[in-house]
Amino acid sequence: MQAIDRTAPILPVMPTTPARMTHDYVRHGTTSLFRGLRPRQRFGDRPALPPASSAGVLRFLKLIAAVPNDLELHLVLDNYATHETPKVKEWLIRHPRFHLHFTPTSSSWLNLVERWFAELTNRKLRRSAHRSITEVEADVRGWINEWNADPKPFVWTKTADQILDTLAAYCQRITDSRH
Repeated sequence: MQAIDRTAPILPVMPTTPARMTHDYVRHGTTSLFRGLRPRQRFGDRPALPPASSAGVLRFLKLIAAVPNDLELHLVLDNYATHETPKVKEWLIRHPRFHLHFTPTSSSWLNLVERWFAELTNRKLRRSAHRSITEVEADVRGWINEWNADPKPFVWTKTADQILDTLAAYCQRITDSRH
């Protein structure tokens, strides 16, 4: 996530006029968000906003290590390089119940998590301005706390057959478009 501030204030929504903002911005730094997901529960009990470093990854691993010892922990990771450092590798060797699974390069991450990050982006980050990483992290923590106070599960509303039928109709339309 980036702490960005627009070069001019965002103009508000008005009747018949959408909100407007400049295309350019000033970047004040970046941070990362690691999340734990427990099926059928809130989206993680607490946010983890470590710096983008191996120390941040270790703090996150130690945080989630608090789950009962009889559980195997499977982590789905994208191609984030901080898990490759010697300290993280040594920690993982000492904690064999942690199993890392990596998504292929250029692929989408776990869809449920990706959907949640889209909510965070659309509802909180897209139209906000932050002048520091501290502001971004405080804003995100506040939003996560609000989300967890009244969590809304993501539910598939269509069957696989309905989705495939829609896709087939779309493919038919674009191949028969006569363009």
